Amino acid sequence: GEARLDIRKRFFTQRAVEHWNRLRMEAVTAPSLTILKKHLDNTLRDMV
Repeated sequence: GEARLDIRKRFFTQRAVEHWNRLRMEAVTAPSLTILKKHLDNTLRDMV
């Protein structure tokens, strides 16, 4: 039960961190959410 939920949280967190680390510096240091979303859209478009 609880241990299984904890494992899922860690796996999700690890995956999120790996994706975050792949982002361009412009996206990570974006001064606003709107600019971050633009950079994310561009990055995801390049991945697909």
